[in-house]
Amino acid sequence: MSKQDKINNFDPNALGDANNNIYGLPFNTDEAEVVIIPVPWEVTVSYRAGTALGPQAVFDSSFQVDLFDPKIADAWKIGIAMEPVSDDISSKNESLRRKSELYISLLEEGETPETNSKMEDIRTAVNAECLKMNNWVKTKALAYLDRNKIIALLGGDHSTPLGLMQALAQKHDSFAVLHIDAHADLRDAYEGFEYSHASIMFNAVKIPQISKIVQVGIRDFCEFEYNLIKNSNGRIVTFFDRDIKNKQYDGASWSSICNDIIVELPQDIYLSFDIDGLDPKLCPNTGTPVAGGFEFEQILMLIEKIVESGKRIIAFDLNEIAPGGDEWDANVGARLLYRIANLAAKSNGK
Repeated sequence: MSKQDKINNFDPNALGDANNNIYGLPFNTDEAEVVIIPVPWEVTVSYRAGTALGPQAVFDSSFQVDLFDPKIADAWKIGIAMEPVSDDISSKNESLRRKSELYISLLEEGETPETNSKMEDIRTAVNAECLKMNNWVKTKALAYLDRNKIIALLGGDHSTPLGLMQALAQKHDSFAVLHIDAHADLRDAYEGFEYSHASIMFNAVKIPQISKIVQVGIRDFCEFEYNLIKNSNGRIVTFFDRDIKNKQYDGASWSSICNDIIVELPQDIYLSFDIDGLDPKLCPNTGTPVAGGFEFEQILMLIEKIVESGKRIIAFDLNEIAPGGDEWDANVGARLLYRIANLAAKSNGK
């Protein structure tokens, strides 16, 4: 059956069919314009685990999402499809996570890799396997980019999209990262792990094709990160949550603040979204929740305004969704993923 035949025979108002792909849509990755790469990986998380379960939880919750989008006519016809969650990546994550938990507990007790050979062995193994995971993502991403797909990476922790950024750097001479997060993620090899979730933007800065990182909602950062931002000569521009809130308390509209953010962005944008950029009431089980943050529609308004401005979202990620004891975080994540995928497709003329 062709994609058009599937569209003709699909009822977007019906109950989501769990036998279909994500959101109950009838498309496979060959037919879909937006392809989701799930990465069930959280080897370096430093506070609370669970994000490796995020991709499957979002998939399972997606069948409750209404497909109608009043701002994008027949958005579902664009086609969104998710790859199966990799058993190999999931299994490797589980075995390495146990090792990294031991490493982190020893670190908290004052031990160091320099004096503890077991810790050094773990650190070496984790860094090597995280590099392999990044290369796995990069290879997958390049294969889809060669077919002109829009890629959405669904983590896992926030270390997972580095390979996607590296793949985009092979296809684009220059692009910016729009980074929505509670954390600056600019730590150098946090806890000794080169590819830590807390180091994703530090590693992104090393990619020459990333002309700029525009951070929004940051409210948890160390002095090293603050100084790195301050001394970046404008390559890292940060809209701290505190400053955003103070402007709003003084009477500025969120719309005007969005315009200030958009001015800092070039034509091509990679969106990197850690769900803990939202108010923790929307993601209470995320790995490292922080007081403050955005409402659901605030962020979507920003993305909508970016698309309306004529700028292009070349790819995006959504990370740090941990299901916890219920479906709440995954429900929020599934709705975010659908809306952002539709907007990204629209920005590419799909």
